Amino acid sequence: MDIETIPGVGEKTADALSALDDPERALQAGDVAALARAPGVSDGRAARIARAAIRQRHDDPGGFAATPRASEIYGEALDLVTDRTVTAYAEHRLETFYPSGVRSRVEEAREFARAAMAREPDPQIRGALAGVEPLEAAADVRVRDRCLATTDAETYARAQEAVPELSVEIVDDARGLADLARGYSTVVALDEAFAGVDVEGDVRVEPTALDDPASVVPERTLAFFSQNRTRLRAAAEVHRVSDLDPPCDLDTLEDALSRLDDDGRVAGDDHLDSLQTAVDDLDAAVSMAESVANDRLRAAIEERDVTIEGADLLSLVEQGAGVDSLLQRELESEYAEAVTAAREHLVDALGVDDYADIAKQTFPDQPTFPVERDESVVTRLREELTAARDRRATRLKRELAADLAALRDDVDALVEAALELDVELAIARFARDFDCTMPELAGEGFSIESGRSPLLDVPFDEVDPVDYEVSGVALLTGVNSGGKTSVLDLVALSVTLAHMGLPVPAERARFEHVEALHYHAKTQGTLDAGAFESTLREFGALVEDIRTGDAGRVLVLVDELESITEPGASAKIMAGILEAFDEREANAVFVTHLAREIRESARADLAVDGIEAAGLVDGELEVDRSPVKGQLARSTPELIVEKLADERDGFYVELLEKFE
Repeated sequence: MDIETIPGVGEKTADALSALDDPERALQAGDVAALARAPGVSDGRAARIARAAIRQRHDDPGGFAATPRASEIYGEALDLVTDRTVTAYAEHRLETFYPSGVRSRVEEAREFARAAMAREPDPQIRGALAGVEPLEAAADVRVRDRCLATTDAETYARAQEAVPELSVEIVDDARGLADLARGYSTVVALDEAFAGVDVEGDVRVEPTALDDPASVVPERTLAFFSQNRTRLRAAAEVHRVSDLDPPCDLDTLEDALSRLDDDGRVAGDDHLDSLQTAVDDLDAAVSMAESVANDRLRAAIEERDVTIEGADLLSLVEQGAGVDSLLQRELESEYAEAVTAAREHLVDALGVDDYADIAKQTFPDQPTFPVERDESVVTRLREELTAARDRRATRLKRELAADLAALRDDVDALVEAALELDVELAIARFARDFDCTMPELAGEGFSIESGRSPLLDVPFDEVDPVDYEVSGVALLTGVNSGGKTSVLDLVALSVTLAHMGLPVPAERARFEHVEALHYHAKTQGTLDAGAFESTLREFGALVEDIRTGDAGRVLVLVDELESITEPGASAKIMAGILEAFDEREANAVFVTHLAREIRESARADLAVDGIEAAGLVDGELEVDRSPVKGQLARSTPELIVEKLADERDGFYVELLEKFE
């Protein structure tokens, strides 16, 4: 797939998408999350790109919602479904569902929706989905205890690009490697020529290291899993509480994740923890051990005050007069005991028996007072502990990274399946909340049985069901506030959902597959001359396209077009428009109060449907919301006059006759 051929995708965006691991798969699948990982591509932009790719694949020119009101209906239809998502991914993914005039796209979406409707929404799954988000690339990692070494400039450049997390050094020979080994815990030599070279320190010769960078810098893999740990656990929980078949063993994944801490370090290894604690606490442990030795030695000296001139000896010792010889002659055994106590305290405090011999050398055998550490030994001990810690951490990182790397593709599938489940469950919840059915796409016109509009500003269970069927051109009449516009909205919403491939809010429904919906909302007030001319041009262009066949099959819904100008002129204009529609066997419903006048002006025999009111009860209309075929519905004024005529004779009876 040539990414730049997708409508709306320029060179800059195409370059960003090309940076993805598999942009073609993401575009084919409408994977909004994957597309949004491209540099500079937002979630909303990703949804638009995915939608454009779908249109390109189906050779879909778009434009189904051919008027502003039709576009509003599509937006309201989409909101009804996206309001039932849990994740932001599902909300954006559902934006790739759009009303299409291309049958192959509609059938593709219908197949997805049918499977989704079979899902059983479960509050437990919904709760688990709350923590699922698309996986994120790990933040930049920088590793300072390791480096790569090579003698070759080309290998040097390749290494810098493949493993930016590590320093890459140029060396001339084994001596250069030895110099690096003194400054780094681990040196990875990339040249085969170094094989067999004996260098002090942790130097590894790995000529194929750049073929598997994650083995050289396991922190890359660990950072990814650490950063996404919460999302992975949430996705795993979704699989546990749903009927999804996980792509990997969830216990194995959880075990591997439990071995990571929040910073991407290996957790749960007691020996590594001991080494880390020893490095962190070394100075404090040495100081405390000094105090232990000096406290014991001070006590011993004070006891000698009784037999050796009391405080005189202590004064001499503290002044440094002949300390070594004095301590060696008078307190040799006491000094040895004090140093032994200090050494034991230090070894015990550090908790690393492997380094007890070095730790014991921190305090010399030669008597001194006060007892002091040997800084060179402390430095050596710190270096040994740090190197041991880093070596063990690196080994554990490599082992854990290898385990996690084996799960890399599986966790992508794990999260993707959980996110897609949210998309399916949103459709399932929508279908259940509004008693939806998958409509039939066949025949001419449309037929809706027991349809209820979720767009009304009343609870859905209080909405009166509507039956309505039209094939060809029809005038829809009825009393004010009788529900004519609501019926038109229901038809527009249902035909839009049907062409999105989604279920519609009805017990049964059938729609002709059309290429565009033209829905003209009621105009507020009489138009001025310029606006009136513009409206006429718009309808003139539509009529001409229908006559020539350029418009394809369309559904036209118009709400009280007569409001654009004077009633007499409006009736003649609508009659002409409807004649043109009738000649081309187009499907159209015009809501109007001028049905009589329009029929008188039209050469064609136009069908009239009426939303009939049974009468007035306590000042309120009693209405059957389903249009009656062939019925010219009475207006509200006529009903009021009829009510008055029933109550008294004379003028009101005569007035009622005017409506006949």
